[in-house]
Amino acid sequence: MTDLNKKALGGLARFLICLALLLFLPAWTFDYWQAWLFLAVFSASTLAITLYLMRNDPRLLERRMHAGPGAEKEKSQKIIQLAATAAFITVLVFPVIDHRFAWSVVPSSAVVTGDALVALGFAIVFLVFKENTFASPIIEVEAEQKVVSTGPYAVVRHPMYIGALIMLLGVPLALGSWWGLLTIVPITLVLVWRLLDEEDVLAKSLPGYSEYLSKVRYRLVPLIW
Repeated sequence: MTDLNKKALGGLARFLICLALLLFLPAWTFDYWQAWLFLAVFSASTLAITLYLMRNDPRLLERRMHAGPGAEKEKSQKIIQLAATAAFITVLVFPVIDHRFAWSVVPSSAVVTGDALVALGFAIVFLVFKENTFASPIIEVEAEQKVVSTGPYAVVRHPMYIGALIMLLGVPLALGSWWGLLTIVPITLVLVWRLLDEEDVLAKSLPGYSEYLSKVRYRLVPLIW
């Protein structure tokens, strides 16, 4: 196993431990089957993607490991990344608090639907990674980077973001919370803020991206926006 693969698996393990803490500490119990099922689906999805990148695209794997506010080069993106991190934690923790105090009564079918949305969102992200080896977690343009206009990029400009939003939409349901669906609003606004800033950077720095913007009209949702 290469050092990169060891680092990637170690980073994933640390992230999943933090995720488990965010789920079970606010719940103050391990008797929370919805959280265990969500953690299993989330872990299996992220592990499957990581193993694929280890085998088929180590350069993208290395790019994906340099993430977070500190990795961004532009001040605006550092701020956006901080806001996105806070919004993501809210998407996780608020449904757990809802479950703890029984504000919502969510049937098992809705919980399973939420987990299915989580898996679907990750599947879309996986398709994006297969199509675009430059799908960096930070906004940057590399010397050899080219515009990708095939696969999901032929439908919308930001397929990875729509995959992320589908996954995030499933989180509150998977954790047994109706009220948690309200947390999707702020993180959606943050993602829209990020993609608009990203388009501005790429249009200025990536040859051919302005033409791509003219060719593919929709950013996230076909026929809508």
